[in-house]
Amino acid sequence: MNAPNDQSMSEKKKLVVIGNGMAGMRTVEELLALDDTLYDITVFGAEPHGNYNRIMLSPVLAGEKTLDDIMINTPQWYAAHGITLHAGNPVMRIDRGCREVVAASGLRVPYDRLLLATGSDPFIIPVPGHDLPGVISFRDIQDVNTMLEAARTQQRAVVIGGGLLGLEAANGLLKQGMDVTVVHLMDSLMERQLDKPAAGLLQQALKDRGIRFCMQAQTEAILGDARVSGIRFKDGQELPADLIVMAVGIRPNIQLAKDSGLHCERGIVVNDAMQTFDPTIYAVGECVQHRQAIYGLVAPLWEQAKVCANHLAQMGIGHYPGSQVSTRLKVTGIDLFSAGDFIADEGDEEIEFRDLRRGVYKKLVLRHGRIAGAVLYGDVSDGSWYYELMIDGVDVTDLRDVLIFGKAFVGAEAAA
Repeated sequence: MNAPNDQSMSEKKKLVVIGNGMAGMRTVEELLALDDTLYDITVFGAEPHGNYNRIMLSPVLAGEKTLDDIMINTPQWYAAHGITLHAGNPVMRIDRGCREVVAASGLRVPYDRLLLATGSDPFIIPVPGHDLPGVISFRDIQDVNTMLEAARTQQRAVVIGGGLLGLEAANGLLKQGMDVTVVHLMDSLMERQLDKPAAGLLQQALKDRGIRFCMQAQTEAILGDARVSGIRFKDGQELPADLIVMAVGIRPNIQLAKDSGLHCERGIVVNDAMQTFDPTIYAVGECVQHRQAIYGLVAPLWEQAKVCANHLAQMGIGHYPGSQVSTRLKVTGIDLFSAGDFIADEGDEEIEFRDLRRGVYKKLVLRHGRIAGAVLYGDVSDGSWYYELMIDGVDVTDLRDVLIFGKAFVGAEAAA
């Protein structure tokens, strides 16, 4: 066997990735598929693990999966691809002048190209008592382990936040045997993804499973001395609690980028090549702001990763115009889909279908003869079809009377 060519090895450029999560590692995977000889790759992650699927944390909490089941890239994968992984050793500083990063351990690593994939941080409501033991967020496997430990020794859980993450946390804790109450500021659940009829069906289904709700409740304080003991609302009502999970939203993790002098607004500002104002530094994922938009769903992050990898591979033809977002979710075993403007404006037409016995609700919003938005609850089989019609701007005027019944019915009518 011939010895490696030291000169060719030394000519490899150095790519450093800050963030060992799904967006950053998807970019690396896309890059390796395009050209696995261009870079020596070093990855820094805050957590002491390989890259796991955060979307699957809820099944881990519910006891349906383990960390091993949701692992995407194991330490062996990094080694097999010649990637140096520094897990549990987050980067604390970027020295753009010297083009190197400085990790918590003091390790300094130079880069030719730098990829920021720092993700987002959970928003913690800054009320009195928010830092008490027993108050946690729901963002990583450590949070899940904390909840599982609490479920073994405690009884009463309060989840603040009636969005997807909060409902998944509530369902998981319920399955672990805890008494669970969801506290939500608004008057309907998942108000960004569902209209009120669909949200009402969802809330009733979750009530039937044993989850309680306090709607339009504003948290004033977390109660307790050495540990959390309850929660108090603005109206004076109090609830006892042994565990409080805050799932009220996320914020892009941009502090490292800001400290290094990169241009940031709500997120790290990037262009259509996923490039920051420093041409040697790219960014992808929940930490990014592109054309004023910040995305928290997986599909846009995958699109960003593909474009970023194209440019890191020096192909220079990738272009990210932004993402049209649809949401297809499985909230505690209940199928949901939403896309576009599902709240009708003046002049729009709404078409609804309800089968309460089967727990099915569908609504389409038509604007100038085209689908402007859709909400599906219980039966989402036509979600992708409606989404394609909406994105393509198809005139559905001739299908108006049968459109709500779905693609198969429309096809049968056309063939008749």
